[in-house]
Order: sequence, then structure tokens, then C-alpha cells
Amino acid sequence: MAGVQSIERAFSILRALAVGPSGVTELAERVALPKSTVARLLAALESEKVVAQDTSGGEYRLGEGLVDLVGAVRSGRTLVATARPFLQDLVHAVGETAGVSILDEGQVYYLDHVDLDSDVQVRDWTGEYAPLHVVPSGLVHLAFMSERALSTVVHAGLEPSTAHSMVDPEPLVERLQQIRSAGYAWVYEEFVEGINSVAAPVFGSDGAVVAALHIHGPAYRFPNPEQTHDVGLLLIEAAAGLAAQWAES
Repeated sequence: MAGVQSIERAFSILRALAVGPSGVTELAERVALPKSTVARLLAALESEKVVAQDTSGGEYRLGEGLVDLVGAVRSGRTLVATARPFLQDLVHAVGETAGVSILDEGQVYYLDHVDLDSDVQVRDWTGEYAPLHVVPSGLVHLAFMSERALSTVVHAGLEPSTAHSMVDPEPLVERLQQIRSAGYAWVYEEFVEGINSVAAPVFGSDGAVVAALHIHGPAYRFPNPEQTHDVGLLLIEAAAGLAAQWAES
């Protein structure tokens, strides 16, 4: 219970600072807590960069750590909202499930997807993580990483997800070169048996990959071998449109 109480008190301090900067004495009065308790909590929050003090003995304000967290949530929500129409168009054009993902802590994190209205449904991975090297969304991130970052990933010891997973560094690097050239990546049952998927990168204004759009479906019907390139180009076009709209949001 003491831990819960500390959290509640910390949030009361953050809410007070949201109104504006404040010194310890004034802040203690505003949140109706002993000055020693407020000072202790401020020290803990400052160590996490959630609050900051411009000068020793000066006023406290909300820190960059909290702003970064809020910004990340807003960016994710903005991306999902902006991507939705593109996902719906892809589902309508291809007839399979489409989704959007980002890179998070060295893995692919699936933000959202739009289902195909079909009797045969594939699993929803929204809110879940996947290794970079076995899904196309991860491969497009790897393909456009710096050489140093890529080397760290591919030589860290890659684990297979299925018998089809590519885990040998040398052919994987060659594959990434082909992905850079084509602009999209296909994966055939490398993450999950019976599921094929394709993805294209969404580039930010600085040229870095900030997200990926993907389409996946049952291996028995997706893709049509004669349409793999056309589907890839469709994803590239959608990713470019998403990048342009997201930059304006």
C-alpha cells in the first residue's frame, strides 16, 4: 500500500506542475503534503527526468522524459488514425489483411490492422511483437539500417521461428540488399507456418524508416505468384502516401 500511496502522491505533484513551475514549499501547499515528502518525491521524479529543476534551489517543471512519453503516445495514435484509410484501401485492392507496425526495442510492434471480410481469417497480431528477421516489416527496417546497427542485429544470434526462417547472417545480408533495391520484402512462412506476408517501409522526413505497412494471408492463396511484384508496388505507393499525410499531421 505504501508504494501505491507514493504513486498517487507523485501523480498529484505532476498534475500540480502541469499548471506551471513551482518551488518545493509552494508545491507542498498545493498538494497538501509535508515539504519533506514532496522534496523526496521530486528527487525521485527528477532522476527519471520526469521533472526538472533549472537551477539549484529553483522552481521545478515537467521534464523532457514525460514529454517524450506523451509524444510517443500521440505519435502512435496519429499514425494509426492516418494509416487506417490506406489499410482499408489495401484490403479492398488485394483481398487480404493489411496492417501497420513500428520498430520498438529492437522488435516489430504491430499497431493496427484491418481484416478481410472472409470466412478464412488469420490471427490478429495487433499489440504484439515479432523478431525483425522473420517478418517483412522487420526486414524492411533492417534493410535501411546503418551498417553498424545491422551488424549488431545479424551477428547477435538469430533464432528461427519456423523451418523456413533465415538466420544465417551472410544470406540474410544479401537478401536485405535485394529488399533495398526492390523497395519491399516478401516472407514465406518464416514467422508462422501457413502465413505469407509482404511489407514496404514508411520513410520519415529524414529518410529513416519510421513504420511499415504489410499485407498477410494464408499461404495456400496468398500471394498469386504472378502478382507478387504488383502487390509490392501497391504497398510502396501506399507507404509513400501514408508518409506524406503523416508528415502533415
